[in-house]
Amino acid sequence: MRWFLYLIVFVETTLISWILVPQIIRLARKSGVVDQPGDRKVHHETKPLLGGVAIFTSFISVIGLNLAVYLILFQLGWIQSNLPALSSFHVRLAGVWPQLLIVLLGGLGIHLLGLVDDIFKGKLTYKSKFPIQILIVLLVALFGVRVEFMPGKLLDVIVTTIWIVGIANSFNLLDNMDGLTAGVAIISAGILFILAVIQGQVFFALLLAGLAGACLGFLRYNFNPSKLFMGDSGSLFIGYLFGALTTTGSYVVDRSQSMLPILIPVLVLSIPLFDTFSVMFIRWREGRPLFIGDKRHFSHRLVEIGLSHRQAVIFIYVLGLCVGVMALLLPYAPVVASWIIVLQAILIYSLITILIMIGKKNKQCR
Repeated sequence: MRWFLYLIVFVETTLISWILVPQIIRLARKSGVVDQPGDRKVHHETKPLLGGVAIFTSFISVIGLNLAVYLILFQLGWIQSNLPALSSFHVRLAGVWPQLLIVLLGGLGIHLLGLVDDIFKGKLTYKSKFPIQILIVLLVALFGVRVEFMPGKLLDVIVTTIWIVGIANSFNLLDNMDGLTAGVAIISAGILFILAVIQGQVFFALLLAGLAGACLGFLRYNFNPSKLFMGDSGSLFIGYLFGALTTTGSYVVDRSQSMLPILIPVLVLSIPLFDTFSVMFIRWREGRPLFIGDKRHFSHRLVEIGLSHRQAVIFIYVLGLCVGVMALLLPYAPVVASWIIVLQAILIYSLITILIMIGKKNKQCR
């Protein structure tokens, strides 16, 4: 029965997102909400923004509608009579409802901030956006959506705020090539979904299924050559949702022999994290502003050494899948094996960095 629910949510969000995107394209072109080509862009023609509206709308409408239908049918007694296996969900829902509502309200705030930035492209700077993001996430953390492994509530709130804001902006920075952010989000959501199902986190799994479906419907129009971009309204929302959900997930189980499973979100979301830290390091080393866009992202560097845009994106998909799948073993692996998994992920990224550097040097010598 649970698998049927997960499938319903996934299919619904996929279809709604897929249906909404063409309407969004027409709306964006008509209202002039488009992204112009430029020196720091990889596209050479005007592209509609607002794809994030389709992602957010499909996700929030499916989650909200399904919860509303469930509650109505439960109150009428229909579920107890016809689907008794679902009756236990009512108790579970009562336990997670406050956190679920806080996560969704925070997501609405982040989405609207991104939407304003998309509509008034270039009007908002990082100096004006960061404080609003921090305020929204800080409220989310203060109202109960936060990690609980630090020595004290204050540190829990601080760590949660840094994590969610960081992941939100990492996905925002990752959105620099057709299909990249949506595809990485689908893979990350799929891996976390498997973990949630294994550990019996029903509503965590439902939200991840919904996010994966919303991104899949959008990806149909965003894969190279894309017909539109998701914009900040999509990338910030996706990153925020991953950040918020991973703070509420459970990773250390009874069989765990160490606390290393808390690194699961870091490994599963390692692609946007690696892209962010590496591009920031390059900008710092070259003495350029850290928050001014350029073509030095992970995907750009892959293209620079000879991969096509599609090949670079698919390469990153496979990389995220390989590192993410390894993370699934952490809750159940012995201590030594857990450290090997973490070390292996570090070595993979180190090897890729070295190969990119060698490839770039060889290309310059030709």
